Parts: sequence; structure tokens; C-alpha cells
Amino acid sequence: MSHNTFGHLFRVTTWGESHGPSIGCVIDGCPPRLPLSEAVIQPYLDRRRPGQSRFTTQRREPDAVRILSGTFEGLTTGAPISLLIDNTDQRSKDYGEIADRFRPGHADLTYTLKYGIRDYRGGGRSSARETAMRVAAGAVARQVLGDGMRIRGALVQLGPHGIDRSRWDWDTIDANPFFCPDAVAAAEWAAYLDEVRRAGSSVGAVIEIHADGVPPGLGAPLYGKLDAEIAGALMGINAVKGVEIGDGFAAAALRGEDNADEMRMEGDEVAFDSNHAGGILGGISTGQPLVARFAVKPTSSILSPRRSVDRHGQSVEVSTRGRHDPCVGIRAVPVGEAMVACVLADHLLRHRAQTPDAPERPRLLRN
Repeated sequence: MSHNTFGHLFRVTTWGESHGPSIGCVIDGCPPRLPLSEAVIQPYLDRRRPGQSRFTTQRREPDAVRILSGTFEGLTTGAPISLLIDNTDQRSKDYGEIADRFRPGHADLTYTLKYGIRDYRGGGRSSARETAMRVAAGAVARQVLGDGMRIRGALVQLGPHGIDRSRWDWDTIDANPFFCPDAVAAAEWAAYLDEVRRAGSSVGAVIEIHADGVPPGLGAPLYGKLDAEIAGALMGINAVKGVEIGDGFAAAALRGEDNADEMRMEGDEVAFDSNHAGGILGGISTGQPLVARFAVKPTSSILSPRRSVDRHGQSVEVSTRGRHDPCVGIRAVPVGEAMVACVLADHLLRHRAQTPDAPERPRLLRN
């Protein structure tokens, strides 16, 4: 199986399956002399960890990360960084009923058609369990980015229910199980998702990622567009079916004069009156906050029987039992943050390599 690596200079390769003994990743291209320890990585994994509320899968995994290589005396050495997390709470027997059946909405059918074999235990390689290693890699990427960049995510829509943006409060995110910036919406979502969970069903979600402190100049005009690679990174997360940057699809309803972000000078820097572009123009960062959103489909593993076929070509009904997220989008918030961090770290290193003499905050040249 190819294509288990992403990035150019900051490269991440993940390995492992949902019900295997462990999962891991190798990060190549991390600069030396950056502070790094398990204590730096673990808090990010703890935010993604399953079983923290009744609204996520009840699989109990501590997700305790170990650094196997690439550090010495608490600093990165420039060598490949190998990270490992043991799987400790697999229940493979829960998937025995679907060993020969293809679950609608899952990758079961496509994996079988492509490879002729599939690991039915929790989805194997296609399981969202793999995203724990992306979160771990994202923690390393944040060390590359430094304290000047801040990447935060929030759940802004659960099923059909969105937030009231006038009530947006970043401090509220850690005070509810949904990473929701609207305390009123979070309370309403709890009652709604309880109904969905009791019905054995699931719902989708929309996550919004903000990256503040991104310097201008990251990205390239054609085949290395920053927004294209962020979109690809977010689209590569399990169950994601749509990505937008800035106003995204809403921009199609605007007139040109409403969509263009007007500019003015503030001292010797360019300032913008709005941010419809989401911090990226022509594939290159503007210095404004980067804003991206991605849509996550409802969890495909549900109790409600669905028509399908088995590997013998027979018609069957599939009802997926086991421990599943009624909304997989909740735990996708830290995963989205991590993927944006990895892309930005990669582009920062590429920018430094191509323009080593460029200042961190480039300004216009004036006569």
C-alpha cells in the first residue's frame, strides 16, 4: 500500500492499523535543536483521545506516546523522529458479523476492489484510529512553527445546527465536549446528540480552523499553493467530504466589490479591511489569519439496518455494532488543527529554503 507519506521538507509517514498492536509515525525533516519530549506531544493527543464523553466512542485508549528516535537531551537532533502509541483496548470480535459484508458508507468495498483483501477489524488502515499519529506529528510541527503562530479549531455546526457567531468565545471550547465556541449551542447540541445516540444513528459536522500569526509569503503561485495543500491535507482526514478557505462557497454569492479585501497602509505594513480570502491570495499567505473549514459526514457505522452486499455478491442487511462515535466530527477538531500545523511547518521550511534572506515579516519596498 503506497501513499502513506505527506509533506515535502517536513515529511510524515504513518503506519499501523486500528486493531493492530500499535500505531506510529516517522517525521523526517524536522530541524535540530527544537525542544521536544513526550510531555510536549501528549496534551494534543489527550484532546483527541476517545472515551472522554458519552458523545464519542467508548473505546478506552490512553494514547500514551513514546519517542523512539530523533531527540537527545530534550532537543531534536535533525534525525528522523519516530513516535509510537500502543493499542490497548481492541475488541475485534465486535466486527465478526461484518467480516464478509460491506458496510455502506465505509471503505470496505473500495479496499476489497483495489487490494483484494481488507482488515475488517475496525476498518484496519482506513480507521480514524490512524489520525492519532497525525495529531502527534502536528505537535512536532507546532514546535517548528514556534510561539508566533497559534492554530485553533472549533466545531461550528453539528448536524443541521450551527453556532451563533456573535457568541463566539475561544475560552468556551475547552469547557464543553464539542470544542464549541458557543456555550448556548453546546448545551443544545448535548440534548440533540443524546437523541441521535439513543436512536443508534449519527450526524455530521463542520469544523473551522484558525491560524493566527502566519507570516506573509508562505506558498507558491502554481503547484504549491498554500490553500490547495491545506485543502488536500484536510480532505485527507477520514470522513471529510468538503473543504473551503475563507468565505469558500459563500463567495460565489458575492459581487466582486463585496468579495475583494480592501487594503490600506498601517505604518510600513499592509492592513486589510476584511478577510474573505481566508488569509491566502494567489496561493500565498497574506499575513492575515488563515481560516479554513471542513465538513465531516455522519459516522457510517450505525445500528439502523442498511441494504448492502457481501463479498460473495449476495444481498444482505448490515447493522454495525461496536463502539462508534455518534459524531466523528467532534474528535476531528484536533486532527484538523494538526494537519494545518503540518502544512504550515512544511511551507515555512520551504519558504526559508527558497528565500533564506527574506525577513520574517516582509514589507513593501518604498522609494
